[in-house]
Amino acid sequence: MQAEEKLTYETWPASPERSTLEAKNKFLGFWLFLGGETVLFASLFATYLALKDKVPDSSHALAKDMFELPLTIVATMLLLTSSLTSVYAMYHMKNFAFKKMMLWLGITVLLGFGFLVLEIYEFNHYVHEYHHTFSSSAFASAFYTLVGFHGAHVTFGLGWILALMIRNSKRGLSLYNAPKFYVASLYWHFIDVVWVFIFTVVYLMGMVG
Repeated sequence: MQAEEKLTYETWPASPERSTLEAKNKFLGFWLFLGGETVLFASLFATYLALKDKVPDSSHALAKDMFELPLTIVATMLLLTSSLTSVYAMYHMKNFAFKKMMLWLGITVLLGFGFLVLEIYEFNHYVHEYHHTFSSSAFASAFYTLVGFHGAHVTFGLGWILALMIRNSKRGLSLYNAPKFYVASLYWHFIDVVWVFIFTVVYLMGMVG
């Protein structure tokens, strides 16, 4: 079956994201990419753990004095919920329900933007309340690099999903774009998994000292 053929619900394959050779190649390339990303984040986590609370003097805030768990919990819930909505979107993609897929992807994007707004507010709060800037200490540099790098990935993921939505808004689903939507969704899940580790290692462990 070619991507150019007119598809219907009856002719739509059960796994459209893997039904062509091009789609399978996309998956292979994506998993290789994620392998590199995993190594990169592992290095950032190791650096953060080595430099946690390494400040020049007592006038600099430590993690347990600075982090506000309620705000981080709200941000975490937004991001985890966005992972669930992307699952709904892919469910409708597999059922050839283009409009429902776009609806749930739109909700995913809104939740992701909500997470970014809270993260920007958090950074701004640390800078103005605790003078916790990127160059104020080794701890600050490690913190902003790890959490900020994840935020950059969230921004990239949102741009990726939005670009797919805009480009294909009038095209509908095809065997050409279905793998693209699915890979973008997998990338979004990867971002969410990384955040779970950040929430645990940076915030929860930071709160207990």
